Amino acid sequence: MPILKEGELDIISHSAEQTRRLGARLGQLLQPGDMICLSGDLGAGKTVFTAGIGHGWGATLPVTSPTFNLVNQYQREADDQLLYHLDCYRLGSADEVDTIGFDDILDHSGPVVIEWPERIEDALPKALLWIDIEVIEGDRRNFIFEATGDHYQKLIDAFREKAFGF
Repeated sequence: MPILKEGELDIISHSAEQTRRLGARLGQLLQPGDMICLSGDLGAGKTVFTAGIGHGWGATLPVTSPTFNLVNQYQREADDQLLYHLDCYRLGSADEVDTIGFDDILDHSGPVVIEWPERIEDALPKALLWIDIEVIEGDRRNFIFEATGDHYQKLIDAFREKAFGF
């Protein structure tokens, strides 16, 4: 009997720098319209992982936490595409996504990374990549990637190849 469900990938990061590098590997693979949801407690490493995503994707500015303004966007010099980084911690429900222009963000078709997605789960598309991040101890983190839809399963497979060579 498998430990993980089909469509899942389980990784342990041993440092903030390794977490950032894993994010960079994923960022290199993101396509327009990709939806990445990062779930985990405060201090789990969601923003560190997202900073890596931004770096790997090619953001012209370093990724920072959008906790107080809820949405940050980053441009890529190569093609002027935008990466959206949302922090939904301060939202009470999916009904409040209109206050951050969620539909407009989805219409722009850039990759979207959402911290605290469980707060707006009812507003999320069905197909996405959900990543649970759990603090093990110190700087060690457990990442469980769960794909919903064929596109995101292929993304996990490409990420596994890029990060680990198999």
